[in-house]
Amino acid sequence: MKQFLCCIIAATALISFACALEDAPENSARAAILIHMDSGDVLFEKNADEPLLIASTTKLMTALVTAKHCDLSELVKVTNAHCAVEGSSVYLKPGESYTVESLLYGLLLSSGNDAAMALAEHVGGSTAGFAELMNKVAATLGLCNTHFSNPHGLDAKDHYSSAADLAALMREVMRDARLAEILATKSFVVGETTCVNHNKLLWTYPGCVGGKTGYTSVAGRTLVSCAERDGLRLICVTLSDPDDWADHAALYDWGFANWEYRSVVPQDVIAQIPVIAGEAESVGIIASELPEILLAKDCVTKTAVDLPSFVYAPVQAGQSAGALIITTDNEFTLRVELSFAESVELNAQERLTTWEKIKRAWYLANRYGGMGYYGLVYSNSTIGGMSYGGEAAEIYSKNGFLLTP
Repeated sequence: MKQFLCCIIAATALISFACALEDAPENSARAAILIHMDSGDVLFEKNADEPLLIASTTKLMTALVTAKHCDLSELVKVTNAHCAVEGSSVYLKPGESYTVESLLYGLLLSSGNDAAMALAEHVGGSTAGFAELMNKVAATLGLCNTHFSNPHGLDAKDHYSSAADLAALMREVMRDARLAEILATKSFVVGETTCVNHNKLLWTYPGCVGGKTGYTSVAGRTLVSCAERDGLRLICVTLSDPDDWADHAALYDWGFANWEYRSVVPQDVIAQIPVIAGEAESVGIIASELPEILLAKDCVTKTAVDLPSFVYAPVQAGQSAGALIITTDNEFTLRVELSFAESVELNAQERLTTWEKIKRAWYLANRYGGMGYYGLVYSNSTIGGMSYGGEAAEIYSKNGFLLTP
């Protein structure tokens, strides 16, 4: 909704809108969260900070650390130890070499534990060395309820994360275009194996652009996913959720139905402020930027326009003029700087010195007379082509001077 103020009399004006938000759907997860990817704003959460086992969603961090330390064209030689790890596998062949890129596809699509081990030793020198790198990245991202001890996610006492931390991790992963492309891929051939993405939402939920599954008998079903609609990108995480596919779809439906990007700043002139001693009587005020913010649809918004009641000339286009302060019913606050839309020069009459103003007034009053007078010019001025700067100069006029700025 656009609001226009034709004139600012008081320093502040308020504008409000109305709002209603449906309750989020029930879900069967032990912990869950839905966030806005771009801002990280939390739209829904349930036990989101509780440290829990996360199974193969671990591999999001494995992929991120690998991408940060390797060129994807590097070759990795697979060993018997890599292939001996239990759980899901890409069926890599010991003694053969694979590119880092191929192993990342095997890691993120088929959730290959063999690929995880091969990448970990290639990057970190050992499983322990790679886990140390994982924890360093976790600390950098501010993941406070997370600790890694392996690259694959098999159950371990000191290997855990939270729904909120996994959502933050997914944000970082999706910012890497190479990893985002892999997560969005439905199938890829690694060696002699066709890896099919375990994330069923790529087929069943319109707008899903990536995700990572996980499961162990202790951790239960874990799922991290990302979906986009109408330019709005959301990330959903569920931990220990027996009905994760349906819960992700329901949370996305709720999110897209109830949240939106909204421009709360008018694109045109917001106000006209009187200008004292200017060539123009007023100057337009515009927003210095036009941000879009994520809001619940029909959310209550209050916009405070903080501007002076008038300004003195001269003013320059783009010069700071005040601010637009937007607040919502959930106490979100956004401050947008306002600026002058155009320049307004000082009025020609106002550029005259005090003495010049007196002389001009005298001239206008006696334009038909023949009165002569004497005067002194003390400030910098030019009269009859001569510059008088600072020193007193005696000036005589038969008919007076008509001075121009």
